[in-house]
Amino acid sequence: MALYDDFFRDVYDIVAQIPRGRVVTYGQIAQLLEMPGYSRHVGQALASAPEGLPCHRVVNASGRTAPHWPRQRKLLETEGVRFKSNGCVDLAATEWELLHTKL
Repeated sequence: MALYDDFFRDVYDIVAQIPRGRVVTYGQIAQLLEMPGYSRHVGQALASAPEGLPCHRVVNASGRTAPHWPRQRKLLETEGVRFKSNGCVDLAATEWELLHTKL
């Protein structure tokens, strides 16, 4: 259980740093944690995230928002995140550069 607690805490620490108007993918968070292939676990962590964490700034690798969270798109649009005509976030325009992030 402690492993998951640590993992969830690390996910929350990264998500808390995502700037307004920027997005990251579940996979990028998993990569940053040096746990490639754990994208779904990142999603599980966010599903039980504490109130106030900007989870709406995390999308899938295609830029799709969570299917059962219609408010996510509105939250992102309010922050100026651009969407493509297919309904996906324009990752090229709004993706947060993670390379210089320190945990």
